[in-house]
Amino acid sequence: MAKNPTSDLSSDAQGGFQDKKSLVVCFGEMLIDFVPTVGGVSLAEAPAFKKAPGGAPANVAVGISRLGGSSAFIGKVGADDFGYMLADILKQNNVDNSGMRFEPTARTALAFVTLRADGEREFLFFRHPSADMLLLESELDINLIKKAGIFHYGSISLIEEPCRSTHLAALGIAKKSGCFLSYDPNLRLPLWPSEEAARKGIMSIWDQADFIKISEDEIRFLTGGDDPDDDNVVLNKLFHPNLKLLVVTEGSEGCRYFTKEFKGRVAGVKVKPVDTTGAGDAFVSGIVNSLASDLNIIQDEKRLREALLFSNATGALTVTERGAIPALPTKEAVLQFLQKLNA
Repeated sequence: MAKNPTSDLSSDAQGGFQDKKSLVVCFGEMLIDFVPTVGGVSLAEAPAFKKAPGGAPANVAVGISRLGGSSAFIGKVGADDFGYMLADILKQNNVDNSGMRFEPTARTALAFVTLRADGEREFLFFRHPSADMLLLESELDINLIKKAGIFHYGSISLIEEPCRSTHLAALGIAKKSGCFLSYDPNLRLPLWPSEEAARKGIMSIWDQADFIKISEDEIRFLTGGDDPDDDNVVLNKLFHPNLKLLVVTEGSEGCRYFTKEFKGRVAGVKVKPVDTTGAGDAFVSGIVNSLASDLNIIQDEKRLREALLFSNATGALTVTERGAIPALPTKEAVLQFLQKLNA
């Protein structure tokens, strides 16, 4: 796959990042979402379901590629029709899928996702176990990780062994080779054995990340019920010394950002939501793609705000269509959308 020309990702002495290709390697799960063909119904009431590729890290990889960036996906699917279909979808979307592995003894994960009347989602997962949970350390494409400028991951891959150890090994390789580490915890409580296990698991790698994206609900959950709107809660409980950028997403309201030097809010972009699936992943693909082009935006508040407005618009456009991957916009579409807003 054609890689972007090498871009200068070196940061100031404090950041310490080396020149790296602007490749973003996304690690974790890829699965099939089954979405009701009509909105506002429970799973039991749904007359039919439409299959759609899903899994947050894979969505982010496709999102980055759609925006003109360079991305790869590392993860495991079943050696089954769905697994091969997912690998093919990545390829069609110009995502390097050479780090994918196919498991003969387990199926590709499935998730039934209902869209309530307000566009919010409920999940029913089939992972007993699914192939993504069985990725082994020996199956990691180490050279692909070493090529990354940014290594992006979630927390679902931390729930079960052997995938958990594999995730930690990949994180170690990425850190050692000078990658910028990007973390979206993407809390899916029904997949964890308990709330306590989820909190502990998500926080176990918290202090390694350079960039973390978190939602208001996740702040409430991780802090044990603190007010997510209180900047002091975020700064005192969730900002850590290694962190370069923490972004709190607030759905249609926009986002707040925190760095060592400054903090602020970027207003959201109002649209009529059809399906919120993938909105957070689209937002992440927007900001991570901007960081892959130039990490120095973290030091420049004006440019960071521009990148976050672009990310807000990327997320907003995604909710105007059903499904995650099918709805992810191109860079041109986002820029046109922003121009219309400013007109």
